[in-house]
Amino acid sequence: MSMSFKELMKVLGLGAVALVLGVEWLNWLMRRLRDSRGPLKEVLFFPSPQVCVEHLFIRHKHFPCACPLPHGIETSFSRLLVHLLSARMSLDLCVFSFSHMELSRAILLLHKRGVVVRVVTDRDYMTITGSQIGALRKAGICVRHEMSSAVHMHHKFALVDGRKLITGSLNWTLTAVQSNKENIMVTEEPELMGPYQQEFQKLWEANDPANHKPQCTNGQLNIKTCKDR
Repeated sequence: MSMSFKELMKVLGLGAVALVLGVEWLNWLMRRLRDSRGPLKEVLFFPSPQVCVEHLFIRHKHFPCACPLPHGIETSFSRLLVHLLSARMSLDLCVFSFSHMELSRAILLLHKRGVVVRVVTDRDYMTITGSQIGALRKAGICVRHEMSSAVHMHHKFALVDGRKLITGSLNWTLTAVQSNKENIMVTEEPELMGPYQQEFQKLWEANDPANHKPQCTNGQLNIKTCKDR
């Protein structure tokens, strides 16, 4: 017995509703399982050995990476990348020194995916050789730097989707990741997230170029805005 077009559309519609409800139920179940374990708490120590992290950037690659680095090994650095790349809506980043190419690649990838990225950095260290701040600005990511020349913006923390905090001693440099004794804490504890969110917003507003008088350099007016990247 053949099915009419209306009946077919009704069946398809019911199937779509069932699929959506199934996905929502699965998400609810995953949240309940996560909540039953309590908020995320993870500590990472460095230095981290060099391993291949290409699979974190290209999930649907058909062929294995041919690089000579060890594959399939989880390290503190690969865990850091996993947490950063979990961002779906926003990433707020305070970082003193930023020259690590793979971390820059991760931030640029998030920006390409449509994640809103905001960066606050140090005015002196953003211009050192190898700094990735210029690459971020060139890609269209809004970066603000500490406007005062009397202090350094020495924070190293990131806020992922307003719910996950990544903080510690680690500068975003190759030396820090591969050679230094460093630490990072990753948590979703609301009591810890809140103060860091407030601190980021305070720095973001305090270092808005629109709130500072233009400076003259060699007789020329020097005006920097977020739009200048």
